[in-house]
Amino acid sequence: MHDTLPLLRNSDFPRLARKALETVQANLGYRCNQACLHCHVNASPKRTEAMDGETVGLVLKLLARSGANTLDLTGGAPELNPHFRDMVRAARSLGARVIDRCNLTVLEEPGSEGLADFLADQGVEIVASLPCYLEDNVDRQRGAGVFAISLRVLRRLNELGYGRPDSGLVLNLVYNPQGPVLPPPQDALEVAYRRQLKDRFGLVFNRLYALANMPIQRFGSTLVTADRFEAYLSLLRGAHNPGNLDGVMCRSLVSVDWQGYVYDCDFNQMLGLPLGATEQPRVHLRELMEWAWKGRAINVADHCYGCTAGAGSSCGGALNP
Repeated sequence: MHDTLPLLRNSDFPRLARKALETVQANLGYRCNQACLHCHVNASPKRTEAMDGETVGLVLKLLARSGANTLDLTGGAPELNPHFRDMVRAARSLGARVIDRCNLTVLEEPGSEGLADFLADQGVEIVASLPCYLEDNVDRQRGAGVFAISLRVLRRLNELGYGRPDSGLVLNLVYNPQGPVLPPPQDALEVAYRRQLKDRFGLVFNRLYALANMPIQRFGSTLVTADRFEAYLSLLRGAHNPGNLDGVMCRSLVSVDWQGYVYDCDFNQMLGLPLGATEQPRVHLRELMEWAWKGRAINVADHCYGCTAGAGSSCGGALNP
């Protein structure tokens, strides 16, 4: 695995400062039942890192004290963490919106029985990875048989009301490009997804998020091996749109790793870039309970161009679709 941070650190990306904190994004661990080629976390079934109960409690404490209104659960596959359901219940009892970043196939893993019903009962918003509506493309990126399992799970979620008008159960899908290219326009792609999934499989969803691949971890290392890293970085830099700077996710979100250390975003977490714009040591949740977030500097590097290139890319999809 190639370390891409040295290739990103010397950056002229514009300085950024925080707005009010709205979202606490918690990475519950790097274990996943898949090992996707585009994964910026380098998650896989072999990873063992998992957030423990004490750290889960600290995340919930920060959520309650900070004024944030959203808990965004990610991984790996966050559902594989043994504290997942208790964490969801506790966050919902605080009145928080809860997002589950789900790879779909995990809902058919042993031990996940009843999980889809649980998510529906709790009113959890699902953001589901489906990098294409064509079987060959999905299986090439995510593994043989993944597309068929994903369709079965989507059908079950639709049966529970997810993605259907007026159900209150939100199901958003996520598209990632197959390689080192920018995603196509999100709105047009959403129309194609909606038509293909409805006409061919009778499936519905709420929104499609088109995300750019980040030149870090597994995807970044693959680019280095193929001698395409600099070309992709040049593509991102050349497509930089300053109009996207106001809406990038790091301005209103913090990312917490499985040990309770806090970063400006999930990508910075994977690079080990500490919270804030200085070379300070890692900052733990325990130190941040009384922080005033607004106006704090954000740690940036060249990978940040992945969030501002073209239509922009964030955890909520394109910034200017």
